[in-house]
Amino acid sequence: MKKIKADLDAGTFQQVYLLFGTERYLVLQYRDRLVRALVPEDDQMNFARFSGKDINVKELIDLCETMPFFSERRVILLEDTGFFKNKCDELADYLKQLPDYLYLLFVETEVDKRSRMYKAVTSAGQAGVFDTPDEKDLRAWIRKNLKESGLSISDKDAAFLLTRTGTDMNSIRREMEKLSGYCYGKNAVTRDDILQICHTRIEDRVFDMVRAVSDKNRQKALSLYQDLLTLKEPPMKILYLLGRQFRQLYLAGKLSQEGVPQPDIAVRLGLPPFAVRSLLSCARSYSEEQLEKAIQDFTEADEAVKTGNLTDTLAVELMLIRYSSTEQ
Repeated sequence: MKKIKADLDAGTFQQVYLLFGTERYLVLQYRDRLVRALVPEDDQMNFARFSGKDINVKELIDLCETMPFFSERRVILLEDTGFFKNKCDELADYLKQLPDYLYLLFVETEVDKRSRMYKAVTSAGQAGVFDTPDEKDLRAWIRKNLKESGLSISDKDAAFLLTRTGTDMNSIRREMEKLSGYCYGKNAVTRDDILQICHTRIEDRVFDMVRAVSDKNRQKALSLYQDLLTLKEPPMKILYLLGRQFRQLYLAGKLSQEGVPQPDIAVRLGLPPFAVRSLLSCARSYSEEQLEKAIQDFTEADEAVKTGNLTDTLAVELMLIRYSSTEQ
């Protein structure tokens, strides 16, 4: 990513770029920046876009061999082609000796770094991996974006915003846009503003249920469940997310007992550090044996619903009641 950013800043470009990674927001941001930099705004004759796995490679190469019309460049954008998961030897061979006017930009969801295409791209140009930034970088990004709207936010409140949005940058961007409108005329975004305007994800609502269950607060857990039903969330989805949360409680607690530092637990579980801190806080309410039993119980509840022995709504209620019991 740093090399691509340096190319954009310098205005000097490779002939081939491959953009991929878990953070789709960044992938698409850099895709658009490269297209704007490589293609003049009024030049659509020398820009082509292909998408999907049914691209005819021979026709693509024929287009690549077509000289640009009154321009120095022909730019071709190719998205989600599958070339980097399935064999595409003809195109991989073509990348070895490209005409000097040709610029190819691949944007992919799935990439096998062992493939010939990946090796061909890294030999002819640049591959950029765009994964979700860590929590510190996300907080800095939030502060920077809100500052551009004339608003400040404390580091603590930026961290609180992440607990509402998660780490998906598209979700964060949408919530920042709402905050900018809501806080128009103010100087700063506060925790109260975030509480008023930013929606909580279903995963966070489910974790609130798990926390209520851990605190043996059955009434709150069932109330939160009814709120989700009112919002038309499917009970089976809630059951699945509850089961997943208990699996994460088990794994986080087990890793912590083994002496694994919290940042490493976050990496292993694919979660932001603030989520791991919350998991470990809840995990202390259970023994390892209780969490193992909970995982088994959620699996059996899921099976009972799928075999028609239990309704999905009742399955969730029974699990909430069972694990909020003071006898657990």
